[in-house]
Amino acid sequence: MNIVSRKLIFLIACAAVFLTGCTKKPKRPDPGATMVGQGMGADSSVYPRDISTIMDPMSGLETRGAGFDMNGQMRGVLESVYFDFDSSNIKTTERAKLEAAANYLRDNPTQRLLIEGHCDWRGTAEYNLGLGDRRAGAAKQYLGTLGVSADRLETLSKGSLEAVKNADKGAAAKDRRVELVVIK
Repeated sequence: MNIVSRKLIFLIACAAVFLTGCTKKPKRPDPGATMVGQGMGADSSVYPRDISTIMDPMSGLETRGAGFDMNGQMRGVLESVYFDFDSSNIKTTERAKLEAAANYLRDNPTQRLLIEGHCDWRGTAEYNLGLGDRRAGAAKQYLGTLGVSADRLETLSKGSLEAVKNADKGAAAKDRRVELVVIK
């Protein structure tokens, strides 16, 4: 082959690579369409709930009407743990919430916790997923120091998936949290 033919083949190969390009980044799923997101992927009001009696860990009183959803999750039994901006350190004022969670698990040996890390709207999606993971990990580690076995704890980072976009300081502070979800 002569040099012109080689250059032409090289240019055609380069053009083919350039025109095919890279694959698109995957689109992040809507939290409502995921199994652990709000709504269980569909209208959760159509699913029956377990209305068994549960013990409120804060008051020590039994409550009816709260129970596990179709995914075996129960939200709202334990309080969320809140964090400072761009931090995964558990504040001393928030430690009592994790102590209440440890007590709840001691009193309910068949149940476990899903620890969901959340962030506010600021920061990139990747950074917020990492920060949410660090927050969930910090809560798991603290629960471990309280005697909770690691096999009863799962972590999940939702990053800023459920955050209020362009929220004011008050709303953004509520997005910087770890949710403690009771699971069967």
